[in-house]
Amino acid sequence: MTKLVPNRFLMALEFPLPHRPRPPRVDGDLKDWTARERLPALDALDGRTPFAELWACWNERGLWIACRVRGRRGPLRCDPRRFWKGDNLRLCLDMRDARSNRRATRYCRQFFFLPVGGGRSGREPVAGVNPIKRAREEPPPVPVERIEVASRVQRDGYGLEAHLPAECLYGFDPESHPRIGWYHIVEDVEQGQQYLTVGDDLYWYVDPSTWATAVLTR
Repeated sequence: MTKLVPNRFLMALEFPLPHRPRPPRVDGDLKDWTARERLPALDALDGRTPFAELWACWNERGLWIACRVRGRRGPLRCDPRRFWKGDNLRLCLDMRDARSNRRATRYCRQFFFLPVGGGRSGREPVAGVNPIKRAREEPPPVPVERIEVASRVQRDGYGLEAHLPAECLYGFDPESHPRIGWYHIVEDVEQGQQYLTVGDDLYWYVDPSTWATAVLTR
């Protein structure tokens, strides 16, 4: 029988997000990421084996995130119009980390990233924004064209990197508000979901109180 509430959700998850004055190059290579920027993988607490590694960092210019997926056998399936049906990385952020809020405020945002599916050939990476369902307030529009995204597809998976500029992060204020709400999920059509805190059953896509806290550290 599958547990509805993951073990990892029973703890108040908080982790440091390191500062990098010279951030990694967004090229899909991932070689310039270090163990210091590795995001926590708590899948073992619930008897799961992770298929993805994730990293993140920040500086005054915004946030960077990277993902490596391994274990693939078939081709990637990505459609920007129905991104949630295929292979994707999603990132939810709350620039005020209001953990008591059960509905998103104007400081909350959901981004999605696809390793392929863009451009005329359908082989280019894609970055986009998706509204958070049942949000209490709507955030200002995001200049999606400013988001940098790159990927490299291998036989058994892919590497994906993105830079979210500060102007795409309404309320981004590392000095006054170094604690931000953070949630990520990697979805793979062959291997399922790998998430930070909870899966779809507990409505992470609606409820920011299910997210973790990232502390912007120097």
